Amino acid sequence: MNGLSDRNVQRKVNEYFQKADVILSDDEIQSIEVNDFGLNRLDELGLQLFVYINTDRYCAKEWVLFPRQTCPEHYHPPVTDGDPGKEETFRVKFGTVYLYVEGETTKHPKTQPPDQDRDYFTAAHEVVLKAGDQYTIPPNTRHWFQAGEAGAVTAEYSSPSTDDHDIFTHADI
Repeated sequence: MNGLSDRNVQRKVNEYFQKADVILSDDEIQSIEVNDFGLNRLDELGLQLFVYINTDRYCAKEWVLFPRQTCPEHYHPPVTDGDPGKEETFRVKFGTVYLYVEGETTKHPKTQPPDQDRDYFTAAHEVVLKAGDQYTIPPNTRHWFQAGEAGAVTAEYSSPSTDDHDIFTHADI
């Protein structure tokens, strides 16, 4: 994907959405967010998403990971007093997502983060999600995820999303 314009990436994301029967209008396609987390390595580290709604009560998104693309490790801390942090449920609609959360280390994980970034990935309990599977990540929990060989389309349902408060473990993000 490196070298492609955001518009071309948005079109490619929409092709993945169509594989999962996610239908977006032309205006919605143009509002797909392409995030390389400032690392300029979208092929390896990135996430593409469309936000249906994000209010002070709930949030609904769809996101795409291209084949073997990884969303870097991060967590959603409390933002205000009494707020435990964002809780989110992932439901895979197409492909496979390898999700890593805090917990008992998986002895033989099915995937790894990019070699040059390995020190920034500490959550090591593997959860394999295929189409139709879902998993809820508790608030304030370190996690990262990577698509399988075919890429992945995932619905995300959560408490309000305050992405600017997310904390990433990667020193360059």
